[in-house]
Amino acid sequence: METKLHNFLKSNILNMYLLGETSIEETKEVEYFISNYPEAATAYEKLQDNLEIIAKAGAVDVPNDILVKILESLDEKNDTKVIQLVQKRKTPWYSIAASAAAVLFAATSFMLYQKNQKLNNENNIVVEEIFDLRSDIENNNSKLDELSRELLKLNNPDARKYVINGNERAKNLKTVAYINPVEKTSMIDVITLPQLPKEQYYEIWAELQDRMVNLGILDESDRKLKQIPYMEDALALSIKIKGGDASENDTEVAEISLKDKDD
Repeated sequence: METKLHNFLKSNILNMYLLGETSIEETKEVEYFISNYPEAATAYEKLQDNLEIIAKAGAVDVPNDILVKILESLDEKNDTKVIQLVQKRKTPWYSIAASAAAVLFAATSFMLYQKNQKLNNENNIVVEEIFDLRSDIENNNSKLDELSRELLKLNNPDARKYVINGNERAKNLKTVAYINPVEKTSMIDVITLPQLPKEQYYEIWAELQDRMVNLGILDESDRKLKQIPYMEDALALSIKIKGGDASENDTEVAEISLKDKDD
């Protein structure tokens, strides 16, 4: 057993135990020897004292050769190994500068990233607005082309203009019909239509020799030149109110003869 005790005291396990670096099994072994062998308990106490002395010596600005002599003196008095304390080195200035530069670089990169994202978003908005403007321009050009074609039809010397005014039942009614017998086209331009109950509406009719032909519904909300069917040999155009309680015979509110201009 003396051999085991001697080996235990010569090992570094007491130092490790003092610093809390032993495993569970090693801790049990150290505590067993300290509890059962006075020599182990004494060595452990001396090791604690030695460590306290070294700690106190390191707390003041003492030359390194004095600390070495203290450690050598302690080793002579005790056969157990003492852990060497390494003096903490100061962080070099270039390491601090490198760390600061890294932090600055990261912050700058993040700011540039945010600005880049903002610019990308603004560019996307500008591109969308450009596409919208192009679409609006195309729509406007299409409307201008359509209006130009309509004006050409109206200014055509073969086109005949008929102003249709309302009678006593619809004094404010006014529409204009454009009929081109050469190109065989008919158009109607709604100027004003008196408001009707929801269940009623206006229709334009063509009077032929033997019958009346419905040419469509007139709506003031669609106030633009509207194509209507061309009727060969039409004698007159009339506007009637339909729907609700209106009867087919007594709801005519406007009429114009086409025979005068044909003649």
